[in-house]
Amino acid sequence: MSSFTSDLLESLTSRAPEQAWSDIADHLWQTFSAPIAPAVADAEVVKRDRSISELENTLSGSCWDLWQHFETKVPKTSQTIVDFWNRIHGGKAVLILDGVSLRETPWLIQQAEERGYTVHGASPRGAELPCETSPFAKSLGFAQRSALENNGAGGAHKLIGAGTESSNLPWKDCTGLVGNQESLFFWHHWPDERMHDLAVPGEGLHKLARETHEHLTSDDFWAFVDRLATGRRLVITSDHGYAACGLFPDLVDKDQVEYMRKLFKSGRTATGDSDNGVWVPPIDLQLQTSHGSHRYVLGRRKWKSAGGYPTLHHGGLSLLEVFVPFIELSK
Repeated sequence: MSSFTSDLLESLTSRAPEQAWSDIADHLWQTFSAPIAPAVADAEVVKRDRSISELENTLSGSCWDLWQHFETKVPKTSQTIVDFWNRIHGGKAVLILDGVSLRETPWLIQQAEERGYTVHGASPRGAELPCETSPFAKSLGFAQRSALENNGAGGAHKLIGAGTESSNLPWKDCTGLVGNQESLFFWHHWPDERMHDLAVPGEGLHKLARETHEHLTSDDFWAFVDRLATGRRLVITSDHGYAACGLFPDLVDKDQVEYMRKLFKSGRTATGDSDNGVWVPPIDLQLQTSHGSHRYVLGRRKWKSAGGYPTLHHGGLSLLEVFVPFIELSK
């Protein structure tokens, strides 16, 4: 069932880009942050994902020019982290859950409230373009994610005084990595690493939704969060979201399929310049951002490719790839 409203359509087609993107973000937050009953977690996540198809198709099919304004008109996760860092005097921490999307927001907020946290703020933020790990790291002044391991990021970044860590260990083991630093930036590789494991045909969003629910409601995860939040104001956010490409329709036009295979292979973004496709509406866009010139798959589309197009992916221009939750907590 579509959640697309006439007011939102008017915003996309008639209002200034900043207002249109703000209205899109508000709509996504209302759709995805509402509580989910555990018994129907995976089915409800898929239902919500499908419910924004009409919005996505309108954005990519009629209002694609809005993407030219995404980087400058949507509040960025990276800048909001820097603002938080500079605003909070005393203990503070940031937890990056690599690849967490708006879909996972309900479990973070519900669990935080049930476990005695004060939620000081919760809202959507925009990822870097391309919505990949390295651009996000560079936006904060880190060379790459791996540079954060074992407090190895040095001091030439935007988070003054931060101790840093990057890990893919189980939550219980990560708890032991949190020392007594007043200020800490911790980047965990989950759920991105599981997303790529589950991106094969027959897996996908249903299974990932069940797993993310299990993790984000587990005592081990929240013991880790408790450790991070002890004596610190804590932000939980993400570098990028992901697209549930297994729900997307395949392109059927042979010329379009060949064009996309040649340019993107089985991906969602490509580097460098190339000739624009001849189709209107377009099926991809070239954008110049602070991270250079890239071409992006536009909207909810995939194509048949060798080995199968990944059922879960990121890097392109669809809403759940580029918007992530930003949640500020204390206990």
